[in-house]
Amino acid sequence: MEYRCVECGGRMTTLFVQYSPGNIRLMKCGNCKAVADEYIECEPIIILIDLILHKTKAYTHLLYNVIDPQAPSFQGLLWKSTFGFLLLDAYRSLFLERSKEEWGLSMSFASLLWRFQKMLMDVVFGNIMFLSTFLLSMRVLFSTFPRPLRYKDLLLAIFISSYFKMFLIAMMVWECPSVIFIIDLFVLSSNTVALKVITQSAMSRCIAACFSAHVVKFLVTQRCWSWEL
Repeated sequence: MEYRCVECGGRMTTLFVQYSPGNIRLMKCGNCKAVADEYIECEPIIILIDLILHKTKAYTHLLYNVIDPQAPSFQGLLWKSTFGFLLLDAYRSLFLERSKEEWGLSMSFASLLWRFQKMLMDVVFGNIMFLSTFLLSMRVLFSTFPRPLRYKDLLLAIFISSYFKMFLIAMMVWECPSVIFIIDLFVLSSNTVALKVITQSAMSRCIAACFSAHVVKFLVTQRCWSWEL
């Protein structure tokens, strides 16, 4: 596994030396002379807070020094992230539809089936267009990368950096549809930071790639919900 310094992005062969259980010494980066990864000794809540604050050091720690693309569990992590991403998208669509119309016991089975069909189209078509636009933007805007990248690495970075979608769960007790669009903005900004870290490219290109993908997804989902029987 190739590690990275969270300060300068320099390559590291190891991040710490363990002398005994609970007794480690953090390694310094040979390039910037700073501690390569200070998050090793941090509690998970500290890392989460820095991720919410969009600190590139936290994203570097997560995407390079925690996740190992060569590990046997990488494929399973990718599938779990994909499932969680789609499940939260489905809940988002369901919540927006419920906020527009009242759902009750008086609703006919045909009407209920149609609404779930529209939600499925929203999730499937929206994310197909999102990923297609994102990968196309990558091909257009990013001609070269500082290191070889696989599509799996890019997709996992996008799925994991969409962790803000988990705040949609709060909508179960706090029904405020406008908050959903604030969460969408946080997801967009988080995706941008993750893409910048994983590609080591200019922020403007990362913003353009992520923004275009999210705009296309928004337009497609709006079109799906405008269809009527």
